[in-house]
Amino acid sequence: MDHELAEGRVRWRRFAVLTVPAVGVTAALGIALAQGALAASFAVSGQQFKVSADSLTGEGFAQYGSVDVNAREELIPVAVTAIREAKLHNLCQSVVTTLPVIGDISLNLTAGRKSPVEATDLFVDATQLGGNASFTNIEIGRDASTLDKGPTEAQGMQDLFAEQADTVTITDLQQTAWATNAGTFKLSGLNMKISKGKKECF
Repeated sequence: MDHELAEGRVRWRRFAVLTVPAVGVTAALGIALAQGALAASFAVSGQQFKVSADSLTGEGFAQYGSVDVNAREELIPVAVTAIREAKLHNLCQSVVTTLPVIGDISLNLTAGRKSPVEATDLFVDATQLGGNASFTNIEIGRDASTLDKGPTEAQGMQDLFAEQADTVTITDLQQTAWATNAGTFKLSGLNMKISKGKKECF
């Protein structure tokens, strides 16, 4: 009898070990949904894309941590950069897809070579950001739930680190992202091209 009880305990422990991570992820997703902490308002694809620009200038800048979610309901940590009004010069966006038999296929989008790309309420959910940045009246270490300089909806979860500034300028911008949202997005001189091989913005 004792042997059977011992086996039962072992099995229940193994069951718990296997189920706790899944329950934890589901709970985290539920909390994120309840607190409005999910960054993108849609399920992101399984591919990141690259964005580059000669320069980005913006008014009303905010940046904070958040999560995206894919179609499998898996959480993806991101750094959200939110700008109330932005202009980008010489914008490039690229994504590479690998297909069976065919191999790599690249989609490249360019715009803003003569007149800048203009966006309002711009949100970029990124995992990498590079360039030369300058800010005016920057606040670093502000609670993410109290941000008020960026777009109206640019707020993260309470107690999390965030920063904001009146204005931002980034030259030689290079960014890897999961998603982009914007209230308006005007792309002057838009050109989109699909080609074989791996051809990225950087």
